[in-house]
Amino acid sequence: MDTKILLENGTNELEVLEFTLGEFSYGINVAKIKEIIPYQAVTPVPNSHPSIEGIFMPRDVMITAIDLKNCLGRGTSDPSGLFIITNFNNLNIAFHVEEVRGIHRVSWRNIIKPDSTISTAEQSVSTGFIKQEGKLIIILDFEKIISDINPETGLKMSEITALGARKNSDIPILIAEDSVLLNKLIVDSLTAAGYSNLIHTENGQKAYDVIAQCKADGSLRDHVRLVITDIEMPEMDGHRLTKLIKSDEVTKDIPVIIFSSLVNEEMKRKGEALGADAQLSKPEIGNLVKIVDKLVEEKGLAN
Repeated sequence: MDTKILLENGTNELEVLEFTLGEFSYGINVAKIKEIIPYQAVTPVPNSHPSIEGIFMPRDVMITAIDLKNCLGRGTSDPSGLFIITNFNNLNIAFHVEEVRGIHRVSWRNIIKPDSTISTAEQSVSTGFIKQEGKLIIILDFEKIISDINPETGLKMSEITALGARKNSDIPILIAEDSVLLNKLIVDSLTAAGYSNLIHTENGQKAYDVIAQCKADGSLRDHVRLVITDIEMPEMDGHRLTKLIKSDEVTKDIPVIIFSSLVNEEMKRKGEALGADAQLSKPEIGNLVKIVDKLVEEKGLAN
């Protein structure tokens, strides 16, 4: 299946691949997908997590195969179906699914967020739902699924400690990140690195609302001198947020750092076209701080 559907930059849309496990439909952002192949035999790895089926090496690249049905507590998959091979957070992972149904183009504004009656935001493996032809498609949080299997794939506060002694800074930084857990970890990491003047929001729309309010009351420099944004977010994604900031004469000089699991070569080109000042993959929290330091110095943000 062709997963290389091109979206115009900054339109606040995404392509969702629909696939099935049993009677349920699930979704994954097409931007995470490298290819889809028929299931093939894998080599089991001793003492690995129960959801890891094993490893295999198509085209001489080692890929870990994950039994997605097992991850979701729905039993164990049969040796059939398909592998959705993904790349995010600099990892190559194959997710074992039963059937692929198709691709849906949707706006981030049409993503329905799960509420607290389903699960807490910190525990949920769903980032939202979309409604298609009378049915709900559950969009899964693949980053959380992988970090639950191996926490070492997540943000590491040890990278901040390794930076050594730091000076405190009150430069105002605006953060847009929809994951409650990652939002807190980014704030904790920046705070530990000496950046204490932080405004954190849960998506691009709320971040842009802060910017718009600051523009209106003339306090932009007091509250927003640098922006850190995820890409995948409901209501407004990070590419749309970047486009709005960089296409406005009042805000175009505010540095924007895209910090996302989706930062690969194709996404970097999109980010560059939108004017992002820096882009890096989510596990690299130590590098995020170094880039913030670099931009603060280069752009004279402390003055």
